[in-house]
Amino acid sequence: MHRFANPARFLKIARPATAICFWMGLILLLPGLYGGLLITPPDYLQGDSARILYIHVPTAWLGMAGWSGLAVASISQLVWRHPLAFVAARAIAPAGALFAALCLITGSIWGRPTWGTWWEWDGRLTSMLILFFLYLAYIALADADRERGGEGRIAAIFGVAGTVILPVIHYSVVWWNTLHQGQSISLIRGETSIADELIWPLPFTVLGFSLLFGAMVLMRMRAMLAQGRIEARLRRQAEGE
Repeated sequence: MHRFANPARFLKIARPATAICFWMGLILLLPGLYGGLLITPPDYLQGDSARILYIHVPTAWLGMAGWSGLAVASISQLVWRHPLAFVAARAIAPAGALFAALCLITGSIWGRPTWGTWWEWDGRLTSMLILFFLYLAYIALADADRERGGEGRIAAIFGVAGTVILPVIHYSVVWWNTLHQGQSISLIRGETSIADELIWPLPFTVLGFSLLFGAMVLMRMRAMLAQGRIEARLRRQAEGE
């Protein structure tokens, strides 16, 4: 991994990778959304309101996966002092916050006809809301640390410590009596409670949103590296004067 620590080498790979992730994400996302929203039959219990799962499930997955990636980058920063680790973590945080927010919004829209309310202080919903606030706290902490010239160690420690919320989100439907439905898909056991005629668009939207997430992170990393080069050049010019 350290061979990608050189920003120039990373940018050489990141430029085409950004375009590939973006266009492949759209290619997968469009048929997935079309199939899920227009082709699949209504759910026998929830009717057409269940169609939002094709957006809600990927955003929930990416909200949690985003923090996992942020934590891995933070560990790389703390343990191996990887030069791009702090940049990666700072790039992941806004994308993760966006998808966590979309998860909460789509969950509320889904919950209104299903539960009869826009919001309930349910274990799954509340823990996901906490994750969203953790993203905002990390963004503020990382920005403050960077402005004072720090190396981001405090933000990195926060990123690692924040992983405690992930098992809480995952097992919330098991630990507490909750309105939120139980786990519908088990990747470990390869099982699902969703009917075959309903589930087929979901892999398209999960992969599509995941690739778009990757494109967002790469674009932000490139922008941050460019900004760093500009700031370094301005500092050298100011010192020269």
